[in-house]
Amino acid sequence: MSKIQNYSEDANERGIQIRRELFGAERIDKQLQAKVDPFKEEFMQLLNHYCFTEIWMRPGLPRQSRSLITMSMLIALGKPQELRLHISAALRNGVTRDEIKEVFLQATVYCGVPAGVEAFRCASEVFAEIDAEVTT
Repeated sequence: MSKIQNYSEDANERGIQIRRELFGAERIDKQLQAKVDPFKEEFMQLLNHYCFTEIWMRPGLPRQSRSLITMSMLIALGKPQELRLHISAALRNGVTRDEIKEVFLQATVYCGVPAGVEAFRCASEVFAEIDAEVTT
């Protein structure tokens, strides 16, 4: 196995910690245990190092802002699977459902109605899952 450039085990661990905070420790720990795939190992190092350690840990924006920006970009790119994950992460970061709705309304105007429809569908599904967990 080769390592990504400028890779450090410490940065990898910090990236994993950020992922746990954003997406939930249970989800990330399950992924780490189930997917020890040598083919994707360097890709995961890249994500942990650059995406989560280098970007999500930067002091320039609060996590709530990063979540709102990320959701906007995922809507524009038409990535509903990733959008669902980041809706959950946004809620964990303290973003409210009303703030998510406002971002989705604005994205609908700038990205198109079909993108907005998909975004609201994703949010409704995530909210329903969360609400079902709370009531059980």
